[in-house]
Order: sequence, then C-alpha cells, then structure tokens
Amino acid sequence: MFRIPVSPRSDWQQQAAEFGFHFHTMYGEPYWDESAYYQFSLAQIENHIEDPTAQLHQMCLEAVDKIINDEQWLRRFCIPQEHWDMIYHSWQERAPSLYSRLDLVYDGKNPVKLLENNADTPTSLYESGFWQWLWLEQQVDKQVLPRHSDQFNSLQEKLIQRFTEIGRHYSIDQMHFTCCKDTEEDRGTVQYLQDCATAAGFQTDFIFVEDIGLGDTGVFTDLRDAPITDCFKLYPWEFMLRESFGSALYEANTHWLEPPWKALLSNKALLPLLWEMFPNHPNLLPAYFADSTTRYNTGKWIKKPIFSREGANISMLENGEETRLSDGPYGEEGYIVQAFHPLPVFENNHTLIGSWLVDDMPAGISVREDNAAVTQDLSRYLPHIIA
Repeated sequence: MFRIPVSPRSDWQQQAAEFGFHFHTMYGEPYWDESAYYQFSLAQIENHIEDPTAQLHQMCLEAVDKIINDEQWLRRFCIPQEHWDMIYHSWQERAPSLYSRLDLVYDGKNPVKLLENNADTPTSLYESGFWQWLWLEQQVDKQVLPRHSDQFNSLQEKLIQRFTEIGRHYSIDQMHFTCCKDTEEDRGTVQYLQDCATAAGFQTDFIFVEDIGLGDTGVFTDLRDAPITDCFKLYPWEFMLRESFGSALYEANTHWLEPPWKALLSNKALLPLLWEMFPNHPNLLPAYFADSTTRYNTGKWIKKPIFSREGANISMLENGEETRLSDGPYGEEGYIVQAFHPLPVFENNHTLIGSWLVDDMPAGISVREDNAAVTQDLSRYLPHIIA
C-alpha cells in the first residue's frame, strides 16, 4: 500500500462540470484530490479487505437477528418502542437492502479493524462508483498509469443489477428518490442512484424530504399528490422514527431503501454488541457502552455518540481524561467507547478505507484522508489503483 504523487488531469474540473460533479470543492477546500493516488496489490484487496468485509457484514446480520428478538437490545439501540414491530417485520420479510459501507483502518500489513458500519445513508458513492473509475481509464489511456492498472470497483454494475432485483422483488418499475434541501453532496449521490435505477429500467421521480406530504388515506405523497409507494431516501432512520410523520411510517406501507432494519446497523450500539458476540475477533476493536464500563479510565479510547455521523461529537479518552476531537449535534442518546486504533499516516495524511457492499457483496473501496486524526465530511477523497 503506497501513496503515490501524480499529475492531475488538466481538464478534470471542466469534466466535473460536464458530468455533474458539483461538490468536488466544498467551502473553498478541495474534496476530490487527484494529486496523488493509493496503490494496492491484488492480494491486499482480496485477502485483507474484500474477504474481511464479507465476513464482517455477515457478523452484522447475525447481530440484527439478535437485536430484533431482544427488547433490552432494542432499548440499547434507542429504537422508539412504537416502531419495534415495523423493524421486526422488515427483517422477518427480508426487505431488500441496496448498499452500505464499512469504515476500516488498514495500513497495508495488519488485519483491518472495523470502526463503524455506514449502513443507512453512506455518501461518497458517485466518487467511488463512477468518478474514480473515469480517472483510472483516462490516466491509463494517457500512459500516466501502467497499462494493466486496475481498481477494486464494481459498484456501478452491482447497483444497476441490485435495482433490477429489487424491481422484481416488489414487482415495480417506478421509484421516488429523496434527500434534504441545501445538501449538494447528498443531491449528487441521489442523482447518481437515480441514473443507476434508470439504467435498470426504472422510471424515477425526485422529491425533497421537506416536500413529502401525508394524504388523508395515510399514504405519503409527492408534490403532484401521487402516492410514494417505493422510495430511496438519503435521510437517516433515527430522524424519521422521531419526527411528526414517524407515527405514519408503518401504516403508509412504503417500501423504503434502506429498509427499517438498517436502522440497527447504522447505529454505534452495534459496536459493543459485535464485541460481545465475537470477542477478540481480529477485525474488531474492543467496544462497550460508556455507561456500563469503567475500562476507559485507563488506556486510550474513542468516545462516540450512538447516532453520530460524519465524525461528529467524537472525543479521545486517555486514562480517564477527555479531549474533544470534533463538535456536532449528537450525544443526548448516549455514548459508546471503542478502543483507540490510530489511522495509518501517509505523507502526514491520516488515511481511512471505506469498503462498499451492494446487498451482501463487497463491491469496491474509497480512500479518504485528512490532516486531522478524525475523518469528517470534508476529508479529501483520493482515487486508488491495483497494481
């Protein structure tokens, strides 16, 4: 595993405008960075990342089976009791999932360690599935990269195939897509998924979350008052379960992507449960609920809110002393602690691997880096190759 400097394409910003990649720079800071790339061997990808990703995913599914049959765990995951039946039936019916991303620590040598499971609303999908592949093809064509360079990246083809399977599962060929207003990155991600669904034969309609209505019949509706029966949402389940329309979710009979059971996998309470179910697993870090242990009074630990996203509200605990690493709006729901495991540093950059799955299949990786030890929503995205 190497970080290798490379000359950026001279016209990449013009191409970004043409392809609708409007969030390559955010708040005046570069988000997409092709001044370097990360290089992996095929053995590293297949043995160190792909295989553990598949195994970790199956372990997470085993955890869901445990949670939905145990009220104690449902409460630990802060799932409102009025929604237990919806989540239970979603899992029992095996409501289809589309995609997810595991965040992993990997230095090219030692076993990967799971930091968290982004199973509900992972972004950086467009950059991973399309844009970094376009970069690879063009740099190979220009002989900037070796002719046989490859990439661990079957995201786009797997997404299209998965939409086809979901269409058959529900006997549908139309789907709504939604995200919040004023979120250019989210809108870009959703547009990319709309394009994948269109390639799978779907008719797609877009509506902002804020514009979704609730009809007199108890069905969610769009701005044309058409029923929303099948919908991809880039909007967290923990928000949906607690908002004013949350009480209508079960009776509305909307098929959501991601399905309700994904609310359990995107929850940081998953980490202590995995450690309890699979103690000392080589790809897990010790993790506990902060209110149930004093282990963090010695050594280094990372304290995370149960609902934290994009690296928000993270603290370092060292011998009981707490140092805040990032701010944010989370924490009232409670915290977990996870043993500290530093990200590898390449050229003064802390590097994080995102390992993608479509349904149950590993489908590619993304590489993010930051000057700080905690990657957040503005951390830079760099392409990768297999050499």
